[in-house]
Parts: sequence; structure tokens; C-alpha cells
Amino acid sequence: MSAPASADHIVITLPDGKTLTFPRGVTGGDIAASIGPGLAKAALILTVNGEEYDLFRPIDHDANIRIITKKDPESLALIRHDASHVLAMAVQELFPGTQVTIGPSIDDGFYYDFARDTPFTLEDLAKIEAKMHEIVKADLPTRREVWPRDKAIEHFKSIGEKYKAELIEGIPEGEDVSIYWHGDWHDLCRGPHFASTAKIGDAFKLTKIAGAYWRGNSDNAQLQRIYGTAWRDQKELDAHLARLEEQEKRDHRRIGKEMELFTFSPDVGAGLPLWMPNGMVIRQELEFLALQEERKEGYRRVATPHIAKEALYYRSRHLPYYNEGMYAPLDIDGENYYLRPMNCPHHHLVYGATRHSYRELPVRIAEYGQDYRYEASGGLSGLMRVRGFCMNDAHIYCRYDQAKDEFIRVLHLHARYYELMGIKEYYMRLSLPDMNKLDKYVDAPDKWIAALDIIKQAMQESGYKYIEGKGEAAFYGPKIDFMIRSAIGTEYTISTNQLDFLATETFDLKYIGEDGAEHPVYVIHRAPLGTHERFTAFLIEHYAGAFPTWLAPVQARIVPISEKVSDYAEKVRRTLFDVPVTNGTAGLRVDIDLSSERMQKKIRDAQLQKIPYMLVVGEREAAEGKVAVRLRSGKDLGAMPLEDFIARIKTEAESRRDVAE
Repeated sequence: MSAPASADHIVITLPDGKTLTFPRGVTGGDIAASIGPGLAKAALILTVNGEEYDLFRPIDHDANIRIITKKDPESLALIRHDASHVLAMAVQELFPGTQVTIGPSIDDGFYYDFARDTPFTLEDLAKIEAKMHEIVKADLPTRREVWPRDKAIEHFKSIGEKYKAELIEGIPEGEDVSIYWHGDWHDLCRGPHFASTAKIGDAFKLTKIAGAYWRGNSDNAQLQRIYGTAWRDQKELDAHLARLEEQEKRDHRRIGKEMELFTFSPDVGAGLPLWMPNGMVIRQELEFLALQEERKEGYRRVATPHIAKEALYYRSRHLPYYNEGMYAPLDIDGENYYLRPMNCPHHHLVYGATRHSYRELPVRIAEYGQDYRYEASGGLSGLMRVRGFCMNDAHIYCRYDQAKDEFIRVLHLHARYYELMGIKEYYMRLSLPDMNKLDKYVDAPDKWIAALDIIKQAMQESGYKYIEGKGEAAFYGPKIDFMIRSAIGTEYTISTNQLDFLATETFDLKYIGEDGAEHPVYVIHRAPLGTHERFTAFLIEHYAGAFPTWLAPVQARIVPISEKVSDYAEKVRRTLFDVPVTNGTAGLRVDIDLSSERMQKKIRDAQLQKIPYMLVVGEREAAEGKVAVRLRSGKDLGAMPLEDFIARIKTEAESRRDVAE
């Protein structure tokens, strides 16, 4: 098309700068077809001056456009959004009377929440999925209608969809809403959507059923949520399902129970873990690691109470800004006390207990502090999300001119820990304030800007990857979250760094400058290993329970072939137990299997418990002062002098690196 632009025509600019002229009201589908049949077939939606449009939506103004196909990263969210609509269509066709609520795309998939008295079953999932494939195959056309808000409310009420009507009632009066039709089925939705159901493809699968509250509020009605996953093609779907299967094998809740690492009890309360002896080993080794590294970095340890008076949390601004995450107060002698959600206020009081000169700064104080936060019961998940946790916390009090370098030192400390754990993929996410929701944050724009400037400089100079996220800052300042991926690609937020300009005012945190006058300090909050609970859960998945020797609850198990060598087995145990390990909380952790089971059964049991070494001893080993060494992988290293084995395992424990097999 080459007609000049006029009142009846518009100019479309493609990503490469090429311009085309079309009649006003042209659609993205028309434009794609004019470029070529291949693009017309592959096109999913388009962007018009950055706004997403359906292919069938008319364009009535000059615009820069980009046509989205399955090759583009945005396509996954689009496929999943359409799949959620097809899920709702299938459910309402199979189970008349079911009300629909919301159905967004999410990471790796989609879900839809339904209001239905009868619970869905796993057998229902298979029927629903089959019906979804029928709907996709039917190639039902999609169309978009724009209705006045009040008309939409009355319509959805009239067909018994009270949840949809309630959603629309939350839209300001006078606004229009968009309604999408897929064949004869329709839903309230902002869009965009594909031109037909066939564009979704067949690479989807329903995965599970869960409960959910309407609008996430436990005071509202309980709904049923059906989850699914959708991908661009079958190869991607198969790869994802394989990841899910591997995740199931590595689920920290299952492995934690099998390895007797932790447990929960209704007598204690939801979200409050009980650490068992094996799990306590991991906690202690991680804490000893942190203690060593922090000593090198000049940190000094403190210990502070788990509770404090109400006035402290008003002073710290936790009660005004964070009270929904705190437990209800305890009345003690007529005063309200709170379980602490964070260690910061206590540490500020430690710093403020003495006067500090500019020569002393930075002051770095650390504590593995026990904290308590109220998490909704629906959000609790093993050790990943709990109500009581122990945090690798520290606060750095420094001068303004030291803040950037101190922040960089903390970033490097994070990286050292991750490198030690074999965590290869990680990046930082800078959490910025949402300036449209200033009631969530301390109102001090100049200080926000200064703090952001310091953090951005530190991140850029550190050389580590980072992204920015709006609206996720702490109420007292910008923060950085470290995002890490486990060995199977699951991403977690584990640790955080924050720059706090509020504490200097609320706690009057000062230092005496070279000029003899008082000056405010900058406060850096940091927790590189996060909490014992969350980091251990991550490590369980990362290692699939097969912890490196330095972290393994039992590092070696002695397997005597017969009772005749029981004395020698005990001698080996005592010798190993007495080996000094400089980088550990005690000597080597070793036990003996004295059961009457056959040797192969004992070895198999040790492998199932993921013990790094099995030391088989018989009469020959006893006579020669040796042990026959087997690895949990099944590899047989053969007999070796006990001294050689000690050298090997001691090296692994002290270096925190396993010897190459």
C-alpha cells in the first residue's frame, strides 16, 4: 500500500523504520497479511505505540507497531492468559452453575478461581483438560466488545456471576469495560487475546487443585483454584514437566522428613518449625561459616531479646508501616510487648548505647536473631515461608562517604557465599518506591534520591547483574534482593541489602566528626544467608539432600561386616570423632551401623540417607588398619589406610569443597 496519509488513512511505522499507509480502522491482522502469509499465520497480537492490541482491534491513528509471534518472549504470558479463558470455558461447559472469578497468567503457567459447592477432583482435571483441547481444536473466533460499566454490572448479575459483577463495581463510575467473547462464551477482561482459540496450541496441561479465598482475604468465601501450565510447543512443555518431576523429587518438605531435618507440630503452631538433630547440624555449620566470614570483615556479635515494648516499634515505625506482619501484643504488667519482626531496632539501641568517633566507623554488628512475623496460613510452605525464623542479620553504621564502599563489600560477601555453595546463577533486584503509593513509605524524597544514588553506584561498580522493580522498597528506604537459582533452575529470593536513612532520625544515631560536631550515620541492613529456614530449604533442593561433606549431618558411616570387628569399628569411630576440624563446629560426624542387617542392606540404607561416605570394615581391614571406602553415588574407592581417608575427609570438611571423585 502506498496511498498518502489523509483523513481516511493512517501511517504505520514498523520496527525497522519502514512506513506503510492503510485505511483508518485497519487491524493488526490486516497489516500482518499485507506483509506476508507467514507473518499472518504466526501473528498473535501487536503493540500499538507500546499498548497491546488484539489482531482484530481497529487502529484509527498513526502508530508505531510491533507484531508479536511465538518467537517473542511476551508470547508465553499471552498463551497462558488465553489458556486460562479456555479453562474457564471448559469448566462451565462441564459443570454448569460454576461461577468464574479471576484467571491470570503466572510464572510458568496460569490459574482460574471458581466458586462451586462440590470440590473438583483429580479425575475432573483430566475431563477439563480434554474439553480444553476440544475448544482449542474448534478454532472458535474471538471478538471484543466495550460496554458501559453499569451495563456490565447488571449483565453479570443477571446471569448469576456475582463475583464478576463485584469486580466491575470496583471500577470507577463512568468508565467502560471490555468484554471478550470466545465463540458464545464471554468474560470481563482487559485483553488482549488471540484471534481464535486455535492460536493457543496444544502444549498445555492442568497440574493441580488448591483452595483460595476471594480476593486473597480469609474473611471472604473460599474458592477452588485450578492451576495449569502452557508453553509454545510440546518440547517446551515436556521440558517443564520434567523440571516439575525433578522439583517433586527435591521437595525440601519430603526430603526434610526422610532425612529427619525438621518437623512441625500442631501443638506448637503452624509455621513454627522444630529443628531435629540432623537439621541442627546444618544450622550450626551455616552459622559457623557466617561467624568466620564476618570476623574477617570486622563484624562483632551481639545478642538481643525476642520481644520489646510497644513504644520501641512505634519509634522504629514498624507498627505504623508494618503492623499487618506482626503478631498481636502481649500484655505484661499492663504494658504491650511485641514479638520482634526484625532485629533492627534492638541493634540501633546497641549502637546508640555508646558515643562513636568518626575514627571508629564503620561499626558492624551482627546477630543470628530470632524473629516472628504473622504470615497468612495459606501462604505457609514448609521452611520456605514460616512464622518464626532465625536471620543472618547485621547492621553497618557508617559515614556518608563510606556507604557506597560498605555496600559493595556486602555485595561481594553475598557472592562469596554463593560461589562456595555452587550457586552459579544469581542477580540483584533493586526495589524502588512506587511514587503513586507514598503512604507505604517514609515521606522524605530527597533522602530517597540520595540513598538510591549510593545503591545504584554500588551495584554498577560491583559488576553483578541487576534489574529494577517498582513498588517493592522497604518503608524506610530502597533495598536490593538477591535472586538465586537452584541446580534445577528454581528461583528464590534469599537475601537482602537495604540502605536506611530513617533510623538515623528515629534513633538519633550519630557520630562525632573530625570537627567535633555530631553527624548522622548511614545504616546498611544486610542478611546474606537470609534465614536458616529459607536458606536450608533452598539448599535441600539445590543438593537434593546430598549435602557436601562439610554440611552433611552424618559425614561417614562405619559398616562392620560382622560382630567380630565391632571393636575395630568403634576404634575407627573414635579416631574420626577426635579429628580436629578447624572450619567446623566440632570433630568429624560419624556413626556405626550395628544392626543385624546384611552388609549390602546397610550400605543401601546409608545411600538413601545420603551419607557421603560408607566405611566397610572386616577382619582384613582390622588387621591392616584400613577402611574400604564407598561413596553414596555407589562408587567403590577400595580399601585405604585409615590415615589416608582421614586426610581426604578432613580436607573436604575444612575447605568446604568435596574432593573430586
